[in-house]
Amino acid sequence: MPRVTDEVMSAWAAGRVNLIGDHTDYTGGLAAPMTIQFGTTVTVRRGGTDVRLRSDRYAGECRVPIDVRNPAATEPAWARYVAGVVAELRPPTGATGHITSDLPIGAGLSSSASLEVAVALALGADDDPGELAQMCQRAEQRASGVPCGILDQLAITHGRAGHLLRLDCTTREAIPVPLPSGVEVFGVHSGEARALDSSQYALRRAQCAAAERLIGPLRTADVARVQEIDDPLIRSRARHVVTENLRVDAFVAALRGEDIDCAGRLMVDSHASLRDDFEVSTPVVDRLVEAMLTLPGVRGARMTGGGFGGVVVAICDSGTTVPVGKSWRLRAVNGTVAPRTGGTRRR
Repeated sequence: MPRVTDEVMSAWAAGRVNLIGDHTDYTGGLAAPMTIQFGTTVTVRRGGTDVRLRSDRYAGECRVPIDVRNPAATEPAWARYVAGVVAELRPPTGATGHITSDLPIGAGLSSSASLEVAVALALGADDDPGELAQMCQRAEQRASGVPCGILDQLAITHGRAGHLLRLDCTTREAIPVPLPSGVEVFGVHSGEARALDSSQYALRRAQCAAAERLIGPLRTADVARVQEIDDPLIRSRARHVVTENLRVDAFVAALRGEDIDCAGRLMVDSHASLRDDFEVSTPVVDRLVEAMLTLPGVRGARMTGGGFGGVVVAICDSGTTVPVGKSWRLRAVNGTVAPRTGGTRRR
């Protein structure tokens, strides 16, 4: 942990886009995210007994005592993520500073986890990727009340420039996988903002837990075992998780073999599973995926993140244009830059 001084410390943490493998992490499954060039910077001067921050995105001041007990009661609401980090980290001193971000909010690009990781690093957290990810996952759960998995935090703390990650959320192993040359990744906003605490995310997790009580861990189950579940709803939820884990490994293999058509088909299959078996897509998102797949150069597209709105992700040939909605050409970057005295630089 850095020595506590009154120096100005600044940390940056990326957002992430998940190319395939959603709603698998909280059952210890597989995912294939990459960290992107948009993120969150937290700059503070250490001292005092409160963490006091202002944001360029939200109104009001975050003021969190370093002995905060109930992060979920913090106001304004955006400050609860800061409070969750403070409650988990228990820094020896407070801090005063500001937050800047260019991540789209409510888009499914992990703005909350980006904030958590940047705050933790600026306040002096150990930068061991696995420990930092677990601490920030606990912070988010305490702040939001959503039983989120560890995908976002692991992706950010392990992110590597030019690579996506093959994440195993049981072992917390993160294997870098180079993006093939000639491939670009786009994010396109559906126009529907999403918020997991007001969605059915917790219900989906409970349904997966119900499946596991019947057939054991979904991480090691196969499709034949899933078919033994009598309840059709629970069976469909389990089928998504089990088949999505298979798709992640097939997707990684396709990228390693530079079979972009296969990778694209797997993304389309993933979206269909999220839409039909897991029921976390929306008609607006479905229409956007369909529109993306008609564009020249687009090899595959799917919803990304927890669902219920947000961003569609697509893999495309280099030079593809996406004249649909608000879009971003996404680059894979290192997940964190921190902590630094006085400023940050992106990697």
